[in-house]
Amino acid sequence: MAASLQLNPKPFRAPFCFQSLSPQKGGKIRCSATSTTKRYNITLLPGDGIGPEVISVAKDVLNVAGSHEGIEFRFQEMPVGGAALDLTGVPLPDETLLAAKRSDAVLLGAIGGYKWDSNEKHLKPETGLLQLRAGLEVFANLRPASVLPQLVDSSTLKKEVAEGVDLMVVRELTGGIYFGKPRGFSTNQKGEEIGFNTEVYATFEIDRIARVAFETARKRRGKLCSVDKANVLEASMLWRKRVTTIALEYPDIELSHMYVDNAAMQLIRDPKQFDTIVTNNIFGDILSDEASMITGSIGMLPSASLGESGPGLFEPIHGSAPDIAGQIEVHSVLRAACFLLVDNVNKANPLATVLSAAMLLRYGLGEENAAKRIESAVLDTLTRGFRTGDIYSTGKKLIGCKDMGEEVLKSVDSQRSAAVMS
Repeated sequence: MAASLQLNPKPFRAPFCFQSLSPQKGGKIRCSATSTTKRYNITLLPGDGIGPEVISVAKDVLNVAGSHEGIEFRFQEMPVGGAALDLTGVPLPDETLLAAKRSDAVLLGAIGGYKWDSNEKHLKPETGLLQLRAGLEVFANLRPASVLPQLVDSSTLKKEVAEGVDLMVVRELTGGIYFGKPRGFSTNQKGEEIGFNTEVYATFEIDRIARVAFETARKRRGKLCSVDKANVLEASMLWRKRVTTIALEYPDIELSHMYVDNAAMQLIRDPKQFDTIVTNNIFGDILSDEASMITGSIGMLPSASLGESGPGLFEPIHGSAPDIAGQIEVHSVLRAACFLLVDNVNKANPLATVLSAAMLLRYGLGEENAAKRIESAVLDTLTRGFRTGDIYSTGKKLIGCKDMGEEVLKSVDSQRSAAVMS
């Protein structure tokens, strides 16, 4: 587990193939800082809606950040979700899963859309994502939620509540009610149709996610809050028992327990009390989305899904946003009673996917310096005042997905220029 979760750096892997960097948009040539010595194979899964737009930006950023650290990437794009349904009739083709398993890491855009909402469950795009997670055997989902100083005014919470929030939700990803059996439809004794699901966890599933959470807390501020519903649910009673037992292996970590309904309230009332949160699949799904809005926009938050071995899966936590996918239009934005006319704006915010690429570098490949380059570039871009519509505020520069990507690339390059000048 240590290698996959990057508790220790991954050893260097000799390449089995070579591919030069993809050319940058507009014919721009960006110079590498060092000679290339490391090569990685990345499976790109653009998916649906805004997925292809944001993946395109993240791919460019990976290439440029990597070039400054002596890293080359070989990218292979494969269909998943609705795009795969349209091409192959299934949401996760065998070829896609095989390519993902053979890669060093997987970067996913987004899955889903209105077009496939009426499909049977096994033919829904989201089924492909669940199958992908199961196929890669990734069980630990890390979702950071940090309020950046540049975006504190974008939060819907009061500034004094949101400012300084920096938490990590560690969500168990492959167990619980989303996967438990029995499940399905039937009729009760009255002849009424019923739907049923099963919330079930085995000891080993709880123990391994607990250890990931304790290790994560150890790298942060040393506090872990385990969220459950142990006053009602037997599965949660076992969860609390096992987490408490595993805590004996981590005497340096301060462990607390909280019921999920209270945790949902506390995230809004006093989010700064949290450092690292560990919880089951369904609670983590809900609480991490709630935490994302503390930061101002779900379009800013990345995630990493990791297993005991094999490639990790990295993706923004936002959905496919079919309403704005590919939109380039003249429109008006109303914020703080101020109208701003913007021409030719493609609306998607690519920064969550760009930051997911940074998590890919850190947790998937052990390339800490390259990860920091990307994160610093995102902060610099925001400091320079550039915003997509979801994080726009009066006085900032409203731009679209592609332009935001170009500004991040400029920031990555400016780090190299500053280093040369110094």
